[in-house]
Amino acid sequence: MSADIDEELAPIIEVIWRLGWTTWTCCQNAGESNAGWPKKLPHMAPVVAAQLGWAYIDFPVDDGVAFLTALAQAGPRDAFYLRMTHWAAPDAWHVNAKPKDRAAFDQSQESQFGFHLLLVRFPSYDRPEILRRLLAYEAGQLIDPGPIDRSSMNPVQP
Repeated sequence: MSADIDEELAPIIEVIWRLGWTTWTCCQNAGESNAGWPKKLPHMAPVVAAQLGWAYIDFPVDDGVAFLTALAQAGPRDAFYLRMTHWAAPDAWHVNAKPKDRAAFDQSQESQFGFHLLLVRFPSYDRPEILRRLLAYEAGQLIDPGPIDRSSMNPVQP
């Protein structure tokens, strides 16, 4: 299997593929990739600005869920884990499955919605930990369940 993949995501995608999961698209910096959007769609300027420094990988839904499970099982329940799982954590990941209507692709069809892709967006600085956890998962080096360290969500004391 081969594809054009951003250099900084290539090692992660290679492990994902070795684990038998499929990816649809990926980008190491969505803000840079989408920088031209506001010229045609001015309302997208704040969205593109918010994407700077954020990477993403699109998966078929089941493979995306397997990816998230692997990351959670191959590391401690720490600040990284909280970014993956808690919407209010600092730099919380954005994980979305938006239903698509088949009529959007073939207007002669009746509308019928279904889930096909899971978009996983994460801060680019999480790439090394994602790779480390995927390699650990691949090697069968799983972490026993334990308490969640929520200290990264504690407010800074003056």
